[in-house]
Amino acid sequence: MKLGVFTVLFGQKPLEEALDYIASKGLEAVEIGTGGYPGNAHCNPDVLLADESKLKAFKQAVQSRGLTISALSCHANPLHPQKAISQADQSLILKTIDLAQKLEVPVINTFSGCPGDSDDAKYPNWPVAPWPPDFQEILDWQWANKVIPYWTETGKYASDRSIKIGLELHGGFSVHTPATLLRLREAAGEAIGANLDPSHMWWQGIDPVQAVQILGRAGAIHHFHAKDTTIDPINVNRYGITDMQPYTNMLDRAWQFRTVGYGHDLKTWADIISALRLVGYDYVVSIEHEDGLMSVDEGFTKAVQNLQQILIKEPLGEMWWA
Repeated sequence: MKLGVFTVLFGQKPLEEALDYIASKGLEAVEIGTGGYPGNAHCNPDVLLADESKLKAFKQAVQSRGLTISALSCHANPLHPQKAISQADQSLILKTIDLAQKLEVPVINTFSGCPGDSDDAKYPNWPVAPWPPDFQEILDWQWANKVIPYWTETGKYASDRSIKIGLELHGGFSVHTPATLLRLREAAGEAIGANLDPSHMWWQGIDPVQAVQILGRAGAIHHFHAKDTTIDPINVNRYGITDMQPYTNMLDRAWQFRTVGYGHDLKTWADIISALRLVGYDYVVSIEHEDGLMSVDEGFTKAVQNLQQILIKEPLGEMWWA
């Protein structure tokens, strides 16, 4: 496995400066945003696809520092009921796939998106209960008319270019659990897989080790984010896991994102890393830093230090004792 980082947290730095800093920490890979929620501070697909010399310089900037690009990330909502939003996000995803092909990056990461409750809707509608029956009817309509058709077509576009799509299992979107990911993968093809982030498993009450096992046995883990979560034992009883308070209300929230090792101990993280190796995932562990209690530098540095202790890096050898 290789240790990497989602470079969006260094978006205020020029690309070369950010890459120098990342390389100085001993990392081997970078995940770079191309637009959508992560922004495109370091990688604008329109610019790079239109200018071969700029594309070459971009690739050289990464490679000259001994780094590889693990994924291009364009987290967005391509199923948004407002066409101006969905069409822009769909275009971004296709451009990111095209750019990944040119850069020989095997994976792009994004969200599945979430439609509205009808063709006349203005806002996404995320059903989270099977009753009253309206919610189940909305869910069935969304999957049959929006989720499966869009991702079947986009999955084929990616597959034709030898690119895999890592969907982040994130609350608020149609694909947010191992089961919903596997449902879409079965319908839309094996180009669809997970960008698995344990932080979103924990707050939904899902054990990340079991999520790795479930998805890994199906060969459905395309990329992996390293981010932690802590659940407040008092606040969760007041607000529940679907706490709608802003992330900035850290003292009162039911749960919050933390850097690796500050929500769960390193034994738990070692179990996750071991589960990844067990199911055959030997790609990049990409740090995502969204810890509201730590600066960018401190949160990132602590994540690096903690993960370097437990990452399994060497190739498997023979079981000499068996």
